[in-house]
Amino acid sequence: MRWQKGEAGELVRHWFSVLRACGDDVREVLHDGHPTVCVEDAAFAYVDTFTSHVNVGFYRGADLPDPNGMLEGGGKSMRHVKIRRDQEFNAAALSHLIHAAYGDMKRRVLAEKASHSGSANCRPSSPTGART
Repeated sequence: MRWQKGEAGELVRHWFSVLRACGDDVREVLHDGHPTVCVEDAAFAYVDTFTSHVNVGFYRGADLPDPNGMLEGGGKSMRHVKIRRDQEFNAAALSHLIHAAYGDMKRRVLAEKASHSGSANCRPSSPTGART
């Protein structure tokens, strides 16, 4: 996939639709102005657009396998993939990361349900600790 002039919004819509399609339990919210997807109440990914790139971000990205080295960021948990203008990127690898992030958060939610009961509103810190 290659960035074409004026396609930032189209890229955001495309990748957000891929995120939404991960499962029937995916919820959509706007968190800090970013379109965000959750497994039940736990945020697992977002998309955002900037002047020269689009980010697809993962709240627990540091825990994801990344054999193609696409993930950027040095925080404790969060990572993102930058889709840059005039630069090729591996769309299949990004799709794999999205599905891995969904599966990872789904497992975390199920594990938390097994050990606790109750829920809160969709937020990046649930169920895995403070947002980084």
